[in-house]
Amino acid sequence: KKARVDVVDVDDSEPESGAVGRQGLVAVGSGVRVPGEVVIEVLRRLAPRAVAASAAVSRGWRDCARRVWRGAEELRLRAAGVSTIGTLLPRCPALSRLVVRMESDVDATMLACLAFSCPNMQSLEISMADSAVNRMTGDELTRFISEKKSLTVLKVDCCSGLGFLNINSTSLSTLWLSDLSSLTKSVINCPNLSELSLIFSQQDNDSTDLISMMDSLGRTCSNLRKLHISSIHLCNEAVFALGSANLRGLCMLSLLLGKKITDAAVASIVRSFTSLELLDLSGSCITDNGLGMVSKAFPDTLTRLLLAMCPNITSYGVQVATAQLPLLQLMDCGKSLCANVPPEAPRSYFGDLTGGIRFCSKLQITRKQQPTYQKLIIKHANLKKLSLWGCSGIDALCVNCPELNDLNLNSCINLNPERLLLQCPSLKDVHVTGCHDMLIGAIRNQGSERVCSSRASHALQAPCGWLEAGASPTIHARTAV
Repeated sequence: KKARVDVVDVDDSEPESGAVGRQGLVAVGSGVRVPGEVVIEVLRRLAPRAVAASAAVSRGWRDCARRVWRGAEELRLRAAGVSTIGTLLPRCPALSRLVVRMESDVDATMLACLAFSCPNMQSLEISMADSAVNRMTGDELTRFISEKKSLTVLKVDCCSGLGFLNINSTSLSTLWLSDLSSLTKSVINCPNLSELSLIFSQQDNDSTDLISMMDSLGRTCSNLRKLHISSIHLCNEAVFALGSANLRGLCMLSLLLGKKITDAAVASIVRSFTSLELLDLSGSCITDNGLGMVSKAFPDTLTRLLLAMCPNITSYGVQVATAQLPLLQLMDCGKSLCANVPPEAPRSYFGDLTGGIRFCSKLQITRKQQPTYQKLIIKHANLKKLSLWGCSGIDALCVNCPELNDLNLNSCINLNPERLLLQCPSLKDVHVTGCHDMLIGAIRNQGSERVCSSRASHALQAPCGWLEAGASPTIHARTAV
């Protein structure tokens, strides 16, 4: 619905053109006034910096800006420092949700400012600019959470300096912490926590005891439904501990970058969790056998399966999984089906180190080894998004998915245009970064006249990211860097 705006001419006899009149009208220039409520609705849609600047226009605008701050329940801003936060937040007594991107270092002063200025804080998200450093310690974060009895959502970026976690809260339902490293203690006692995301830095010397942490989740966070752990030190033993934690309500499980996770861990997952809707084992070493176990265990619940950078799965396993998971809507196999070049056979030599001659009965002919390619056939009634980015091992692809609207073929450099068949009437976006022109032409020919090539953008898409669906099918072709 479009907002209705009543325009009223300004009477020259009014004492001050900028003030709010008796009828609640505010001058907006050129001898025109509009209701103050309209100005407030406009200001609510502006960035915080623009709202602050509008207060300098006139007394009427200043009153409207003050009412915007006073009634604001959610605020998203970029702050150059803690002083900006300390100046702005006292104007917002009703603020309950804050999303802030800090462009300077963050420490205990920031947390103290938030605790004092936002007594009713329910949701807090802190992200860091590239040059900013998060200097929060474990003690400071623990104290802040314990004092905020109403806090339900907490997301903090760049937590490398915490040292330990000792979080106790009965109100917290969502907790995201990233860039963790070498935690000496990992206690998260939140009985109402439903979503937990812990991303560890990719350092070989990270000494965090993931096994003990996983084992304790069943006792301290028994209502977990979504769990996301990213660490290069994830292993089968950690997954076994998670399985014994008795988290029966878990419906989304992401265990990323665990090169030591094998089919044994998959067996533990299918035994322990019966209703997974999302499973992400990207970066693991599971095989087609593990993929088969997943397909047999969750045919009635699984809608999203992500297996990017899993080098031990093949096109056969992917085909079996899609055939046995009828509810699947998203499948990501990026960088998993890669071309493997067999090692060269040892060569025959004449002579030895002493200069003598060694005679060979037959000279072995050495030939250049060719990489092995795979053919992938995907036929699915409900699949909407399929990601095959970086799958250089695919030279033939057949996709028959009537509901598919997003196909990621970035860096599928060996895909043969003559062996490509797309039967996807709902296809809207095809991502072809790094693909050759003949493949792009084949995709365009099989799509329809509505498929167009977009080469203007030079920004690279994140490997697993999905662009928003447009109004018509689009080929996203970008220059690879």
